Amino acid sequence: MRINTTRFGRIDIDAADIISFPSGLPGLEGCREWALLADSANDALGWLQSTNRGDVALAVVSPRRFVPDYQVRIPRSELTPLAIFDLRQAQVVVVVGSNGRTLTLNLKAPIVINLEARTGRQVVASGELPMQYELPCATPGLKKSA
Repeated sequence: MRINTTRFGRIDIDAADIISFPSGLPGLEGCREWALLADSANDALGWLQSTNRGDVALAVVSPRRFVPDYQVRIPRSELTPLAIFDLRQAQVVVVVGSNGRTLTLNLKAPIVINLEARTGRQVVASGELPMQYELPCATPGLKKSA
């Protein structure tokens, strides 16, 4: 599949690499098929690129890379649609944002991906986790242009 994106130009995506989000993502419910792309200039950063809207790409990172003690507790009912019965089956990423001062991570609502089934879902984690966890300015490996 070939898609034209505003961020990456024209890219080819293997159909087997598409991740289906049956419910879409909050605010992007119409975007149900995504590709998880590596950032060629930054190994800490990935991109969830919508396959049907070339103008929509979300910067994502592994939360444990920046918050080593991050523990995600997700109600089983949130994981049932993904056919995940053990979190070791899943890849967990969080969306990178900005609050105007620094980059932030949404630790409260991670994106869980069942890599085998190629399905994903953004979930709300249990417990006291911030939606805008501020990254220290000196964090290596994450560029500010994200």
